[in-house]
Amino acid sequence: MAVFEFDLLVVGGGSGGVRAARMAAQRGARVALVEAQAMGGTCVNVGCIPKKLYSYAAHFAESFEESHGFGWVGPAPTLDWSALKASRAREITRLNGIYLQLLKGAGVQIIEGWATLVDAHSVEVAGQRYSAQNLLIATGGTPSVPDIAGREHVITSNEIFDIDPFPKRLLVVGGGYIACEFASIFNGLGAQVTQLYRGEQVLRGFDNDVRSFIAAEMLKAGVDLRLNADVANITRTPSDTKNVGPLWVHLADGSTLEVDAVLYATGRVPNVKGIGLETLGVAQKDDGAIQVDAQYQTSVPNIYALGDVTARLQLTPVALGEAMALVDHLLGPVTGKTPRTMSYDFIPTAVFTHPNIGTVGFSEADARAQFGQISVYKSEFKALKHTLSGSTERTFMKLLVDDATGRVVGLHMVGAEAGEIVQGFAVAMKAGATKAVFDSTIGIHPTAAEEFVTMREPVKA
Repeated sequence: MAVFEFDLLVVGGGSGGVRAARMAAQRGARVALVEAQAMGGTCVNVGCIPKKLYSYAAHFAESFEESHGFGWVGPAPTLDWSALKASRAREITRLNGIYLQLLKGAGVQIIEGWATLVDAHSVEVAGQRYSAQNLLIATGGTPSVPDIAGREHVITSNEIFDIDPFPKRLLVVGGGYIACEFASIFNGLGAQVTQLYRGEQVLRGFDNDVRSFIAAEMLKAGVDLRLNADVANITRTPSDTKNVGPLWVHLADGSTLEVDAVLYATGRVPNVKGIGLETLGVAQKDDGAIQVDAQYQTSVPNIYALGDVTARLQLTPVALGEAMALVDHLLGPVTGKTPRTMSYDFIPTAVFTHPNIGTVGFSEADARAQFGQISVYKSEFKALKHTLSGSTERTFMKLLVDDATGRVVGLHMVGAEAGEIVQGFAVAMKAGATKAVFDSTIGIHPTAAEEFVTMREPVKA
């Protein structure tokens, strides 16, 4: 029988990799984790956490303005971009340290460097080989930029947090949640933001009412959102040898934009380049995503993969859930517990646009395709806060009900703290709550959330 140094070797120190390594080590397994960059992966370093911190920062500008309606007087303070970046960096460094301490405290051996697969049981890092009974690939995703003329002038979501100087004129290219979030954030921070999307409406895959509502709100807030638009090429002034002057963005329709920075948020792809998947014959999809079965095993026995590198659902909590399910599969459940599994039904998500989006379950189009006859409930209103704030922001809510069972199968919100509100309703929907249960639940007054339990009349089909 072969003797291995470790029971599990994890490649990638993001959310899924760290959780799997830590949980396995706490069960007594011999675990190593290989990471070439800062611990915590995309979410901690260049994703959810810094993005949410910047979103908070962006909200202050509108809050200062709205405060006048509540009796506060005086000019609003100005943004110190350097101070914001420094505060964010300190917090991320703190989180990096916490991740390291959690791993070391559980007994995980940290290996710094880039791992390359050698065979089904070993990897090589900086010329040294390490072996394990099982390998886990959790290398996440990376931004994808199309091959356009002038590609060298653009930045991605990896670089936007530390851009210097602050871009007074920012072009955001893309229509997904990352593009919409950064367009909202930098608009709130004071930049003049133009967002281009080649499709007919932003946030493809979301409920159509949500898409059109948030687009209107973003336009109203000052984002110059241009649909059915695309970039032809990007140039700098030839005399700009120091690359500090404006960028000239030539659009497909022949028009030109002069901006200080161009952020491409046109999607993410699995981070698989250079890790040796092809050498071992690990099956991948056309976009590079690693193919796995229900137990996260790849086409090569003893090699597993989870999280964004499999491109199932690119969400941090999904990677965490997959990690815990995999550890139970490999090592067995905790004594007295049933093995954990990962369900991909009714996964809630939020988009930190201004205002926020919260959603769980089916879109209207998908619900009709899945269940046939459904009832649709909608509500749109001005939140109580804005009766005095002077803001024109509105809130939108929507429920979708399967007529055959009465079960609520879709819940959507655009409005302040939508993610916080929808999380609680996601628990109810996961438990199979019906519209009758919603109707019998007393609302908390006055809140926006109570609207979800007071919608009585469906809209006409």
